[in-house]
Amino acid sequence: MTPQEMEARIVRYGDLRPCKTAFIDAHTPGSNQKENFTIIGGGVSESPDQHVHIRETPGFNIGAAGQPPKCRNSLHSHRTAEVFFVLKGCWRFFWGRWGNAGEVVLKEGDIFNIPTGIFRGFENIGTDYGMIMAILGGDDAGGGVVWAPQVIEDAKDHGLVLGSNGKLYDTKKDQKLPDDVLPMPLLTDEELKSFPEPTTGDVVPNYVARYWDLMALSDRRPVTVIGADGVLRDRPGFEVEFLSRGSLSDASYVVDRHEVLMPVRGHWRLTWDGGTTVLNPGDTAAIPPGLSHRLVPSMTGEASLYRVLNTDDSAGSTGRLL
Repeated sequence: MTPQEMEARIVRYGDLRPCKTAFIDAHTPGSNQKENFTIIGGGVSESPDQHVHIRETPGFNIGAAGQPPKCRNSLHSHRTAEVFFVLKGCWRFFWGRWGNAGEVVLKEGDIFNIPTGIFRGFENIGTDYGMIMAILGGDDAGGGVVWAPQVIEDAKDHGLVLGSNGKLYDTKKDQKLPDDVLPMPLLTDEELKSFPEPTTGDVVPNYVARYWDLMALSDRRPVTVIGADGVLRDRPGFEVEFLSRGSLSDASYVVDRHEVLMPVRGHWRLTWDGGTTVLNPGDTAAIPPGLSHRLVPSMTGEASLYRVLNTDDSAGSTGRLL
């Protein structure tokens, strides 16, 4: 593989292209400054303006959300796994029909395997622009987003209508639903009963892993964070590992699965037969199966990254059902 071919498989943090109209709450006050990034796969954006960096999927999607302080992502649910880790800033995640069933605050490097089937939202509670990286289950990311009814109603008041085809229409731009497309129906009271309302005590011990705990566990070898035998036991169609400076030897290795490297801290030198490059925090690198390569920190100091690998498990709901 040439350096140019490898670079085509790396999305640099500084090259990320945001979409500010990705979802139905793009005009709703308090949510209208958020930016959505689709890095690998089509993601779950509802906007034709969304830029996709790498379309080929390895069995899962990679995305990101960037938000200034006090900006909020509205309550929604997914049909398959949604995992976030904090790259920059301090974030509050909340969940439940009205967002008051439970909450957790995550700091840089912390990871949250959000239970499938609950309404969830998040906000940047830090003082600077924040970024969270996302892993979504399945090649098609589960078929999109399910919004809490009040989100759809609030959005309509600010000019955005979601069609039953999953596409957004902006009435402020004189856009109208096609004659053969109805508005996205609101969930009924009966349907809403199927969405769990777990407490913070239900969720945090089983779905959240803290960065400094993972740093300690990874001092000699990679630690499986999400997997059948992981710190957070789950089989959502992919595994997530955490690596720090002492996790890998200097030897080259080969993986027979798709491998996505996502640095959190430090600079990691990636070397393969054909070239070498440095991965920096916020970069995303898609390594093809069967490629012999070597990965080592290129400088002294703190170094950490998340590694995502596809598995043979189907992309479905989280393993720990509430």
